[in-house]
Amino acid sequence: MVIGIYGLGRFGSFWASTLSKVADVQAYSRSSEAPEGVRAVTEEEICKSDILFLCNSISSVEEVCKRISPKLKRGAIVADTCSVKVYPIQVMRDNLPDYVHILGTHPMFGPDSGRYGVQNLPIAVCAERIGQRELDRILDLFTGLELRIEQLTAEDHDHEAAYSQGITHFIGRTLNLLHLKPSRISTTGYEDLLDIIQQTCNDRWQLFLDLQKYNPYTEEMRKKLHSSIEEMLVKLDSIDSIGDN
Repeated sequence: MVIGIYGLGRFGSFWASTLSKVADVQAYSRSSEAPEGVRAVTEEEICKSDILFLCNSISSVEEVCKRISPKLKRGAIVADTCSVKVYPIQVMRDNLPDYVHILGTHPMFGPDSGRYGVQNLPIAVCAERIGQRELDRILDLFTGLELRIEQLTAEDHDHEAAYSQGITHFIGRTLNLLHLKPSRISTTGYEDLLDIIQQTCNDRWQLFLDLQKYNPYTEEMRKKLHSSIEEMLVKLDSIDSIGDN
């Protein structure tokens, strides 16, 4: 079984290196070198993989699917790794041939959170157009990495992710605008905030934009967050008014 990685950005390189510990992995990138233990191949060759993980940006999924569609191996499994699921799964359904299986996956970790290993870290799996035997191959692969597998629908994933990953990235980017610095008298909570800033801002700006744009529930999340901040400010103003009387 040959696993292909399409795209060697920050996450793609990390995912390729991680999978190479338990499988034969090859990768394609227009600009980045393959990590140690991973074979660099052409776009034609990567499309012949038994399992192909798409590790490109959310906004480029449609373009990539249209380009690789006529080159894919019959019976192959094509799995995206996007941080949203409804959109890329629909794009794969619309653009990939019926003779390949499609699967939505979201490794809920990256080079920062997985720098000490991925054991017990969660990976979301959204089974779409895929047979049980092929799905079991993927699940066995993830089990071999000791990942915590969470199976759910694409809609449920996006709703939960908007209020976990989406809000984390939004708050991290917002806090970064305050230019917060380490403090000699910082609390553990403050150190955690600095950690959130570092983790979210290490990722490309494009990931943040795609998270906010392509998840159908992030707009609702941002509105609720904004409303909660306004409610808290009103409560504080009310306390100040009482103290002045």
